[in-house]
Amino acid sequence: MTSARDRLIVALDVSSVEEARALIVGLGDSVGVYKIGLELLFAGGFALAGELAREGHAVFIDAKLLDIEATVERATAAVARTGARFLTVHAVDRKALQAAVRGRGDSALKLLGVTVLTNLGAADLVQQGIHHPPAELVLHRAMLAKEAGFDGVIASGQEAAAIRKAAGAGFLIVTPGIRPQGFEAQDQARTVTPAEAIAAGADYLVVGRPITRAPDPRAAALAIVEEIAQATRS
Repeated sequence: MTSARDRLIVALDVSSVEEARALIVGLGDSVGVYKIGLELLFAGGFALAGELAREGHAVFIDAKLLDIEATVERATAAVARTGARFLTVHAVDRKALQAAVRGRGDSALKLLGVTVLTNLGAADLVQQGIHHPPAELVLHRAMLAKEAGFDGVIASGQEAAAIRKAAGAGFLIVTPGIRPQGFEAQDQARTVTPAEAIAAGADYLVVGRPITRAPDPRAAALAIVEEIAQATRS
């Protein structure tokens, strides 16, 4: 069974490898997985991912790939070579998803389909020409990812229960947009607390600013780990 600590993914949403390293040192053993997103990837984060993996850390490369099949396949293969544990691909079409599965090959890399970003609401989807409610679109894309051979999806805690019911046990649900009680939603539209996400069926929680911008990031991380543990027990 995955421990509460290992279910916490901290988003290293900083602009330099030096800042990321300082955060990692400060957080110590309070965190299970480190997520490297686009901001850090474009500032030396890809090399950092390989270094962290070699040091024994679990690494999540949040590249949100979406391109023609050959590009997605080769990019996925490159990520697999770093030793990263997770990679995100937009779950928009079967071609890109299947290309990522081919690119992973026989590596241990787990593929996660991005359903609908947690900062988007119904009005944002209409702007994109999509006239489906977020929850409906999330479920459709989650099942598309599962059918393509993905290990799981990225989805708000508001949709986690529906995905778990449709996809069954063993299909990973990774939930961003986590906001502890009393923390402002900021630019997120579909947020939940750590306990709510676990209760809804989430396997992993992605947390950024509530930890990384806290006066004491390690204490903030440990508090969320304890909330995960309590929610798991109950």
